[in-house]
Amino acid sequence: MKSINVILSGGVGSRLWPLSRKSRPKQYLPIFDSQTLFQKTAVRNSKFCDSVLVVGNKDNYLLSRNDLEKSKIESYFEVVEACPRNTAAAIAFAAFASNPEDILFITPSDHLIDSDGQYESAVRRAFELATEGSIVTFGLKPSRPETGFGYIEAFGENVKRFHEKPSQETAEEFLKSGNFYWNSGMFCFQAGVYLEELKAFDPEVYSASKIAFEAASDGKLDFDLSMQIPSISVDYAVMEKTKKIKVVPSEFNWSDMGSFESIYDHFKVQGHPVDSEGNMVIGTDIHTEFLGMKDTLLIQTSDAMLVLQKDKAQDVKKIFERLEREGSELVD
Repeated sequence: MKSINVILSGGVGSRLWPLSRKSRPKQYLPIFDSQTLFQKTAVRNSKFCDSVLVVGNKDNYLLSRNDLEKSKIESYFEVVEACPRNTAAAIAFAAFASNPEDILFITPSDHLIDSDGQYESAVRRAFELATEGSIVTFGLKPSRPETGFGYIEAFGENVKRFHEKPSQETAEEFLKSGNFYWNSGMFCFQAGVYLEELKAFDPEVYSASKIAFEAASDGKLDFDLSMQIPSISVDYAVMEKTKKIKVVPSEFNWSDMGSFESIYDHFKVQGHPVDSEGNMVIGTDIHTEFLGMKDTLLIQTSDAMLVLQKDKAQDVKKIFERLEREGSELVD
């Protein structure tokens, strides 16, 4: 039995445009102490896992290889997706590439986590539960009434229910109750257990993923076969249906770095300049003044500039999607 850190790195990071592009998504931006989030993920979990398995896409697998090389991680495998088919299939590919008894520690590549004692304790407990045959998720104790995350309702390590992203009022109720946790998108289980549950609850995803994986050449999946796989998240396909689910309530510092609001908060803690009204500039040293603005970000790259209110950070995705529909090179 091996323990494998399965790093999911197929995302584009559209909410961090214009920093994040299809050719260099947010997990490969070296803006976190001169490291990328992908590097930090691989290094952070190397103490728990025997090897790394990267599930990425055809546009970024070379970036993953480069980051692993810089991190001096030589023992790794990869599955290269021809097109995005969501997390249920991505994790199935990793499970098919492993032995049934192997412990898979599934982590997104774009999270920022303090690798301290609390993190280590949570991961060790997840491994114990996975060895016993459970499908384990990590629930983060919420620090604020966040509306951008899904929630897990739990009693101890027993999951009662998964909840979609809530309204502000509902999020405040979740926070007060004390038994709701942010859904971190991190999981731990035996490869064979996951495949059994996927086959039981979503046989179409299971079968189509198996066909595509078995036809892969050097770990690279075929486009036409991949398009036959239903695109569905692991939460909907397995987590919300399986009776084997457990949660590890966790209190380690975690951020999904999913928006400029997260970037703003992290950079501010790191000492990045912020003016008296809470305005921040990212990407340029040009002297900038904000007049009549509060909690505003100005983000500049060589070919684009974005100005936004911090509380509108989730809407950046709409700009990315519009530019993509228009065929703009600014998303590439």
